[in-house]
Amino acid sequence: MELYTFLRSAADSWGLLFMFLMFVGVALWAFRPGSRKTHDEIASSIFRNEDRPAGDPADPRNSQRTEA
Repeated sequence: MELYTFLRSAADSWGLLFMFLMFVGVALWAFRPGSRKTHDEIASSIFRNEDRPAGDPADPRNSQRTEA
């Protein structure tokens, strides 16, 4: 058997199986129990600083220090 023919047949059968298993794995990971909190937090993150823009955390003027 020629190398190209072998690689092509392996990619046709095992490649399809691999991609299907990866799809099922990603779908199960995304819809796993306990991930709702994470997905809800990510979905609402664009509204977190609705009143004013978020400050740059590297900027020292935006530090949350309380001086006594």
